[in-house]
Amino acid sequence: MKARWNSDVVHAACWGLLVAGILLLAIYFGSGRLRHFDAALVPYTGAAVFAAFGCGYRFAMWLRRPPTRSYWFSGWRIFFRPSRLPANIARLLQLLFNDFLEQRFIEKRSKLRWAAHWLIAWGCILAAAVTFPLSFGWVHFQNAPHDQHVYRAFFFGQQVFTFHLGGMVALLTFNILDISAVMVLTGVALSLWRRARDRGAIAVQQFAQDMMPLLMLFAISITGLFLTASTHLLHGLNYGFLSMMHAVTVIFALLYLPFGKFFHIFQRSAQLGVQFYKDEGQKGEQARCIRCGEAFASQMHVNDLKNVQSDLNIHYELPQGRHYQEVCPVCRRKSIALAQDGTWRELRTPETTRTLWPDHP
Repeated sequence: MKARWNSDVVHAACWGLLVAGILLLAIYFGSGRLRHFDAALVPYTGAAVFAAFGCGYRFAMWLRRPPTRSYWFSGWRIFFRPSRLPANIARLLQLLFNDFLEQRFIEKRSKLRWAAHWLIAWGCILAAAVTFPLSFGWVHFQNAPHDQHVYRAFFFGQQVFTFHLGGMVALLTFNILDISAVMVLTGVALSLWRRARDRGAIAVQQFAQDMMPLLMLFAISITGLFLTASTHLLHGLNYGFLSMMHAVTVIFALLYLPFGKFFHIFQRSAQLGVQFYKDEGQKGEQARCIRCGEAFASQMHVNDLKNVQSDLNIHYELPQGRHYQEVCPVCRRKSIALAQDGTWRELRTPETTRTLWPDHP
């Protein structure tokens, strides 16, 4: 077991180093060999590289788990079947629209939860889409040679568009981080309000997993808005201190990213392949309970569960070549009651026994 653990760690560390290395190369070449890289942003970049290593490491470790590995590879193997690829691509676009753009999987739990999650998610996506390219030097702006009121936007050294200062595009471009901060703050407020009113959430919530991420998002957003207020309303009052506070909150969040609740962002994207696995299982042969004869899951899923348990050295074989995974959840609950009943009967009359797995349902 120790040797396998060491192998898993080395495997995951290699993937983490590969992801961090790719990011460093992208920063180097994307910034024009560091020509457009701002040295003042080195702390942000260092934290981002560490986060890339941590995410690559943890994602690789996550995929080393037999259940996750089975779902992951089986789902994408089904997706890339040549005969089904066009239909699967259409299905993938549908899943991306429902689960990522609209995030309807949250709406099934409650409207308020969906609103809070949608605002936080898209506020963070907008902020990341602006902050990381700017910090890495992938995006930079220059004045037009013959008109100082026209800005040119460059991405990876290539001009992508121009806009006039004072126009709507300039207003949105220079204030998109403020817009994302307001979205995140609104989502955090809704989330805290829901948690304060939901007794069920209060009973099970944990500070590290539930409250700390919200507090970090609040700190990042509010210090970012304070920077804007200091620039435009207070003539730069305490701007240096506020910029340091904002940097600390952002760097702390980046360091926390691979190890806390924020990591579910990457896990959620990996679960897209699971949906293709489920779709395939619904269309294929269904497993029937050996006790009651009712269909309860796909035969493919039951077979994979047997293989995963074998990999984990878990043996749930039953007499006559049967397996516990071939028993439906309802009959499993009944078997517990039957086992308890049989135990009581044996204590009272040892000659009386109860057969849990009859030859015929």
